[in-house]
Amino acid sequence: MRVTVDAVEEFERHRSKLFGLAYRMLGSAEEAEDVVQDAFLRWHQASAVASPWAWLAKVATNLCVNRLTSARARRESYVGSWLPEPVLTAGGALGPLDSAEQREFVSLAFLVLLERLNPVERAVFVLREAFDYSHREVAEVINSSEANSRQLYTRARRRLTEARGRSDRRLDQARRRDLVESFLKAAKQGDLPGLEKVLAEDVTVWVDGGGRVGAARRPISGVSKVARYLVGSLSIAGEGVRLSATEVNGALGLLARAGGELVGVLVPETSNGRISGIRIIANPDKLRLSHSGGLSGS
Repeated sequence: MRVTVDAVEEFERHRSKLFGLAYRMLGSAEEAEDVVQDAFLRWHQASAVASPWAWLAKVATNLCVNRLTSARARRESYVGSWLPEPVLTAGGALGPLDSAEQREFVSLAFLVLLERLNPVERAVFVLREAFDYSHREVAEVINSSEANSRQLYTRARRRLTEARGRSDRRLDQARRRDLVESFLKAAKQGDLPGLEKVLAEDVTVWVDGGGRVGAARRPISGVSKVARYLVGSLSIAGEGVRLSATEVNGALGLLARAGGELVGVLVPETSNGRISGIRIIANPDKLRLSHSGGLSGS
Protein backbone atom coordinates (compact mmCIF):
# COMPACT_ATOMS: atom_id res chain seq x y z
CA MET A 1 0.00 0.00 0.00
CA ARG A 2 1.49 3.33 -1.01
CA VAL A 3 1.56 6.27 1.38
CA THR A 4 -1.39 8.21 -0.01
CA VAL A 5 -3.70 10.83 1.42
CA ASP A 6 -6.54 8.29 1.41
CA ALA A 7 -4.43 5.69 3.24
CA VAL A 8 -3.42 8.20 5.90
CA GLU A 9 -7.00 9.40 6.35
CA GLU A 10 -8.24 5.82 6.66
CA PHE A 11 -5.69 5.10 9.36
CA GLU A 12 -6.50 8.31 11.23
CA ARG A 13 -10.15 7.25 11.41
CA HIS A 14 -9.04 4.30 13.53
CA ARG A 15 -6.16 5.88 15.48
CA SER A 16 -8.07 6.70 18.68
CA LYS A 17 -9.79 3.32 18.79
CA LEU A 18 -6.47 1.62 18.14
CA PHE A 19 -4.90 3.49 21.04
CA GLY A 20 -7.76 2.38 23.28
CA LEU A 21 -7.11 -1.25 22.36
CA ALA A 22 -3.36 -1.00 22.91
CA TYR A 23 -3.73 0.88 26.20
CA ARG A 24 -6.13 -1.69 27.62
CA MET A 25 -3.68 -4.39 26.62
CA LEU A 26 -0.54 -2.72 27.98
CA GLY A 27 -1.57 -0.33 30.75
CA SER A 28 0.92 2.17 29.34
CA ALA A 29 -0.03 5.17 27.22
CA GLU A 30 3.54 5.57 25.99
CA GLU A 31 3.78 1.96 24.85
CA ALA A 32 0.29 2.12 23.38
CA GLU A 33 1.34 5.09 21.26
CA ASP A 34 4.41 3.12 20.12
CA VAL A 35 2.14 0.25 19.06
CA VAL A 36 -0.10 2.64 17.14
CA GLN A 37 2.95 4.04 15.35
CA ASP A 38 4.21 0.53 14.52
CA ALA A 39 0.77 -0.36 13.17
CA PHE A 40 0.85 2.81 11.06
CA LEU A 41 4.15 1.78 9.48
CA ARG A 42 2.89 -1.73 8.75
CA TRP A 43 -0.33 -0.30 7.35
CA HIS A 44 1.66 1.48 4.67
CA GLN A 45 3.66 -1.64 3.87
CA ALA A 46 0.57 -3.81 3.40
CA SER A 47 -1.11 -4.71 0.14
CA ALA A 48 -4.83 -4.10 -0.36
CA VAL A 49 -6.79 -4.50 2.89
CA ALA A 50 -10.46 -5.50 2.74
CA SER A 51 -11.36 -4.51 6.32
CA PRO A 52 -9.04 -1.80 7.69
CA TRP A 53 -10.15 -1.95 11.33
CA ALA A 54 -10.02 -5.75 11.51
CA TRP A 55 -6.55 -5.71 9.96
CA LEU A 56 -5.24 -2.95 12.23
CA ALA A 57 -6.75 -4.50 15.36
CA LYS A 58 -5.07 -7.83 14.60
CA VAL A 59 -1.71 -6.17 13.99
CA ALA A 60 -1.96 -4.06 17.15
CA THR A 61 -3.11 -6.99 19.29
CA ASN A 62 -0.21 -9.16 18.19
CA LEU A 63 2.25 -6.31 18.77
CA CYS A 64 0.82 -5.93 22.28
CA VAL A 65 1.05 -9.66 23.00
CA ASN A 66 4.74 -9.57 22.06
CA ARG A 67 5.34 -6.52 24.25
CA LEU A 68 3.53 -8.06 27.21
CA THR A 69 5.66 -11.17 26.98
CA SER A 70 8.85 -9.14 27.36
CA ALA A 71 7.29 -6.68 29.85
CA ARG A 72 6.41 -9.39 32.36
CA ALA A 73 10.02 -9.90 33.43
CA ARG A 74 10.60 -6.13 33.72
CA ARG A 75 7.52 -5.67 35.88
CA GLU A 76 8.54 -8.51 38.19
CA SER A 77 11.76 -6.62 38.99
CA TYR A 78 10.04 -3.23 39.16
CA VAL A 79 10.99 -1.12 42.18
CA GLY A 80 7.92 -0.77 44.41
CA SER A 81 4.31 -1.20 43.32
CA TRP A 82 3.79 -1.25 39.56
CA LEU A 83 0.73 0.73 38.49
CA PRO A 84 -0.58 1.55 35.01
CA GLU A 85 0.20 4.89 33.42
CA PRO A 86 -2.84 7.13 34.10
CA VAL A 87 -4.82 8.73 31.29
CA LEU A 88 -7.16 11.71 31.56
CA THR A 89 -10.56 10.65 30.22
CA ALA A 90 -12.67 13.79 30.56
CA GLY A 91 -13.40 16.25 27.78
CA GLY A 92 -14.51 14.11 24.87
CA ALA A 93 -12.83 10.83 25.77
CA LEU A 94 -15.88 9.48 27.61
CA GLY A 95 -17.69 8.04 24.61
CA PRO A 96 -17.38 4.37 25.50
CA LEU A 97 -17.12 5.04 29.25
CA ASP A 98 -20.74 5.89 29.92
CA SER A 99 -21.64 2.84 31.99
CA ALA A 100 -20.22 1.81 35.36
CA GLU A 101 -18.88 -1.40 33.83
CA GLN A 102 -17.11 0.45 31.01
CA ARG A 103 -15.49 2.80 33.50
CA GLU A 104 -14.45 -0.08 35.73
CA PHE A 105 -12.78 -1.89 32.85
CA VAL A 106 -10.34 1.02 32.29
CA SER A 107 -9.80 1.76 35.98
CA LEU A 108 -6.30 1.51 37.39
CA ALA A 109 -7.45 -1.25 39.73
CA PHE A 110 -8.84 -3.36 36.89
CA LEU A 111 -5.79 -2.81 34.68
CA VAL A 112 -3.68 -4.12 37.57
CA LEU A 113 -5.95 -7.17 37.75
CA LEU A 114 -5.43 -7.80 34.04
CA GLU A 115 -1.74 -8.36 34.82
CA ARG A 116 -2.83 -11.73 36.27
CA LEU A 117 -3.71 -12.95 32.78
CA ASN A 118 -1.22 -14.24 30.26
CA PRO A 119 -0.91 -12.05 27.12
CA VAL A 120 -3.27 -14.12 24.95
CA GLU A 121 -5.91 -14.39 27.69
CA ARG A 122 -5.72 -10.63 28.08
CA ALA A 123 -6.16 -10.11 24.35
CA VAL A 124 -9.22 -12.35 24.27
CA PHE A 125 -10.77 -10.63 27.28
CA VAL A 126 -10.14 -7.09 25.99
CA LEU A 127 -11.48 -7.84 22.51
CA ARG A 128 -14.60 -9.49 23.94
CA GLU A 129 -15.38 -7.02 26.72
CA ALA A 130 -14.22 -3.68 25.33
CA PHE A 131 -14.75 -4.17 21.61
CA ASP A 132 -17.62 -6.66 21.53
CA TYR A 133 -15.78 -9.15 19.33
CA SER A 134 -17.44 -12.49 18.66
CA HIS A 135 -15.42 -15.62 19.39
CA ARG A 136 -15.08 -16.14 15.65
CA GLU A 137 -13.53 -12.67 15.30
CA VAL A 138 -11.28 -13.21 18.32
CA ALA A 139 -10.11 -16.53 16.89
CA GLU A 140 -9.09 -14.78 13.68
CA VAL A 141 -7.05 -12.24 15.62
CA ILE A 142 -5.17 -14.79 17.75
CA ASN A 143 -4.91 -17.37 14.95
CA SER A 144 -6.80 -20.01 16.87
CA SER A 145 -10.18 -21.74 16.96
CA GLU A 146 -13.49 -20.45 18.31
CA ALA A 147 -13.44 -23.24 20.87
CA ASN A 148 -10.04 -22.12 22.13
CA SER A 149 -11.22 -18.51 22.24
CA ARG A 150 -14.15 -19.54 24.43
CA GLN A 151 -11.88 -21.54 26.70
CA LEU A 152 -9.41 -18.67 27.08
CA TYR A 153 -12.22 -16.19 27.76
CA THR A 154 -13.82 -18.42 30.39
CA ARG A 155 -10.48 -18.92 32.11
CA ALA A 156 -9.74 -15.18 32.03
CA ARG A 157 -13.12 -14.28 33.52
CA ARG A 158 -12.72 -16.88 36.25
CA ARG A 159 -9.28 -15.57 37.22
CA LEU A 160 -10.49 -11.98 37.31
CA THR A 161 -13.63 -12.84 39.27
CA GLU A 162 -11.59 -14.72 41.88
CA ALA A 163 -9.14 -11.83 42.25
CA ARG A 164 -11.63 -9.00 42.04
CA GLY A 165 -11.95 -6.92 45.17
CA ARG A 166 -14.84 -4.87 46.38
CA SER A 167 -16.08 -2.07 44.17
CA ASP A 168 -18.95 0.36 44.46
CA ARG A 169 -20.10 0.06 40.86
CA ARG A 170 -23.58 0.91 42.11
CA LEU A 171 -22.44 4.08 43.89
CA ASP A 172 -23.73 6.96 41.80
CA GLN A 173 -21.25 9.44 40.40
CA ALA A 174 -22.53 12.33 42.54
CA ARG A 175 -22.01 10.37 45.76
CA ARG A 176 -18.59 9.22 44.61
CA ARG A 177 -17.63 12.83 43.86
CA ASP A 178 -18.82 13.96 47.30
CA LEU A 179 -16.71 11.24 48.90
CA VAL A 180 -13.58 12.13 46.94
CA GLU A 181 -14.06 15.85 47.60
CA SER A 182 -14.37 15.16 51.34
CA PHE A 183 -11.15 13.18 51.08
CA LEU A 184 -9.51 16.05 49.17
CA LYS A 185 -10.58 18.63 51.75
CA ALA A 186 -9.29 16.57 54.67
CA ALA A 187 -6.00 15.81 52.90
CA LYS A 188 -5.40 19.48 52.09
CA GLN A 189 -6.03 20.48 55.69
CA GLY A 190 -3.98 17.66 57.19
CA ASP A 191 -7.14 16.62 59.02
CA LEU A 192 -6.47 13.11 60.36
CA PRO A 193 -9.94 12.57 61.89
CA GLY A 194 -11.52 13.89 58.69
CA LEU A 195 -9.50 11.45 56.60
CA GLU A 196 -10.25 8.52 58.86
CA LYS A 197 -13.95 9.32 58.56
CA VAL A 198 -13.97 8.70 54.79
CA LEU A 199 -11.49 5.78 54.75
CA ALA A 200 -12.52 2.14 55.13
CA GLU A 201 -11.03 0.27 58.08
CA ASP A 202 -8.95 -1.95 55.78
CA VAL A 203 -8.08 0.75 53.23
CA THR A 204 -4.86 0.14 51.26
CA VAL A 205 -2.63 2.61 49.44
CA TRP A 206 -0.26 1.61 46.63
CA VAL A 207 2.45 4.03 45.50
CA ASP A 208 4.30 3.77 42.19
CA GLY A 209 7.53 5.76 42.36
CA GLY A 210 9.42 3.39 40.09
CA GLY A 211 12.58 3.96 42.11
CA ARG A 212 12.71 7.45 40.64
CA VAL A 213 11.30 9.33 43.64
CA GLY A 214 11.00 8.68 47.35
CA ALA A 215 7.86 6.57 47.84
CA ALA A 216 6.58 3.66 49.89
CA ARG A 217 7.72 0.49 48.17
CA ARG A 218 5.16 -1.75 49.82
CA PRO A 219 1.39 -1.31 50.10
CA ILE A 220 0.22 0.39 53.29
CA SER A 221 -2.98 -0.90 54.90
CA GLY A 222 -5.24 0.16 57.75
CA VAL A 223 -7.14 3.38 58.26
CA SER A 224 -4.75 4.93 60.80
CA LYS A 225 -1.57 4.03 58.91
CA VAL A 226 -2.94 5.26 55.59
CA ALA A 227 -4.25 8.51 57.04
CA ARG A 228 -0.91 9.24 58.73
CA TYR A 229 1.00 8.34 55.57
CA LEU A 230 -1.07 10.70 53.44
CA VAL A 231 -0.87 13.60 55.86
CA GLY A 232 2.84 13.01 56.41
CA SER A 233 3.57 12.85 52.69
CA LEU A 234 1.75 16.11 52.03
CA SER A 235 3.50 17.74 54.98
CA ILE A 236 6.92 16.68 53.67
CA ALA A 237 6.02 17.92 50.18
CA GLY A 238 5.24 21.33 51.66
CA GLU A 239 2.60 23.97 51.18
CA GLY A 240 3.57 24.37 47.53
CA VAL A 241 1.68 21.20 46.59
CA ARG A 242 -1.75 21.83 45.07
CA LEU A 243 -4.39 19.12 44.69
CA SER A 244 -7.14 19.36 42.09
CA ALA A 245 -9.87 16.93 41.06
CA THR A 246 -10.25 15.59 37.52
CA GLU A 247 -11.27 12.39 35.77
CA VAL A 248 -8.58 9.74 35.49
CA ASN A 249 -9.23 6.40 33.80
CA GLY A 250 -12.98 6.86 34.05
CA ALA A 251 -12.96 7.77 37.76
CA LEU A 252 -12.58 10.94 39.77
CA GLY A 253 -8.94 11.37 40.71
CA LEU A 254 -6.62 14.01 42.08
CA LEU A 255 -3.68 15.71 40.41
CA ALA A 256 -0.85 16.90 42.67
CA ARG A 257 1.20 19.82 41.35
CA ALA A 258 4.22 21.58 42.82
CA GLY A 259 5.45 24.77 41.23
CA GLY A 260 3.16 24.15 38.30
CA GLU A 261 4.70 20.72 37.65
CA LEU A 262 2.68 17.52 37.95
CA VAL A 263 4.26 15.40 40.68
CA GLY A 264 1.58 12.80 41.32
CA VAL A 265 -1.81 11.34 40.45
CA LEU A 266 -4.04 9.90 43.19
CA VAL A 267 -7.02 7.73 42.29
CA PRO A 268 -9.30 6.68 45.19
CA GLU A 269 -11.41 3.52 45.00
CA THR A 270 -14.67 3.16 46.90
CA SER A 271 -16.55 0.37 48.64
CA ASN A 272 -19.58 0.52 50.93
CA GLY A 273 -19.57 4.29 50.85
CA ARG A 274 -15.94 4.62 51.97
CA ILE A 275 -12.59 4.93 50.24
CA SER A 276 -11.18 1.41 50.24
CA GLY A 277 -8.06 1.92 48.14
CA ILE A 278 -5.84 4.68 46.79
CA ARG A 279 -3.49 4.28 43.83
CA ILE A 280 -0.75 6.91 43.69
CA ILE A 281 1.44 7.33 40.62
CA ALA A 282 4.54 9.42 41.33
CA ASN A 283 6.94 7.93 38.78
CA PRO A 284 7.80 10.91 36.50
CA ASP A 285 7.89 8.58 33.49
CA LYS A 286 4.16 7.92 33.96
CA LEU A 287 2.98 11.50 34.45
CA ARG A 288 2.76 12.80 30.90
CA LEU A 289 -1.07 12.67 30.82
CA SER A 290 -0.73 14.10 27.35
CA HIS A 291 -2.47 11.62 25.10
CA SER A 292 -5.28 13.42 23.32
CA GLY A 293 -6.97 10.36 21.88
CA GLY A 294 -8.39 9.17 25.18
CA LEU A 295 -9.64 5.63 25.60
CA SER A 296 -11.96 5.21 22.69
CA GLY A 297 -13.46 1.79 22.43
CA SER A 298 -15.99 0.28 20.07
